[in-house]
Amino acid sequence: MDKLNRDSLNLTGFEGVREHRLVFDKRVRGEGPQSGAWDGIGQFVYLADARFVPGGETGMHNHKEIDVISLMLDGRLQHEGSLEHGKSLDAFDVQVQRAGGEGFSHNEVNPDDTENRMIQLWVLPEQSGDAAAYRHYHLSSGKVTRVYGGESNQDTAFPAVTCIDIARLKFGQSLDIDKPAMIYVCQGRGFVNEDEAVGGDLLRADQLTYDAAEDSLLILIHES
Repeated sequence: MDKLNRDSLNLTGFEGVREHRLVFDKRVRGEGPQSGAWDGIGQFVYLADARFVPGGETGMHNHKEIDVISLMLDGRLQHEGSLEHGKSLDAFDVQVQRAGGEGFSHNEVNPDDTENRMIQLWVLPEQSGDAAAYRHYHLSSGKVTRVYGGESNQDTAFPAVTCIDIARLKFGQSLDIDKPAMIYVCQGRGFVNEDEAVGGDLLRADQLTYDAAEDSLLILIHES
């Protein structure tokens, strides 16, 4: 198992956002230096652990032929743009924006006078030219929620071979992963194959078991 801790990386940012980029794949960054970030798995190419300054925003910008997944951990986010303008995100809400060939524009705004925290992930589409689309999820305590990927005959998430599951585990719960995966521990503490993992750890393994030593939130990226 490989491990990368968020706080070992430089803090970067833009506009009102400060972030650590743990995954920054060469397919989106080019052939420049990685600055310690890992390449992704499957079509997954980017993971940033971000905080918005009080009243901060990303600024309105465009995406095309990329899928953008945003997970709120602390505070709120006000979503503006061409998809579901005015949507509000609270802690444990997830929004998934599919750009496709149509593309979308968006601005994410921290409406409060305190910092918030959001995880953002990017996945490259497996086929080009799709229509832009939007999905929203709320993560239930003690459950694993599929927010991206799966077979084409289901309608709970955008179909794709690359899958993203988010596990909101209670103290004492265990999670088994029996395939190559990347796992980001967003919150909490646990033991992974008897090694400790804490919030801010990005893991890469072919198989693992996570035993929650306290309430934990994990992002799992794998191929179906």
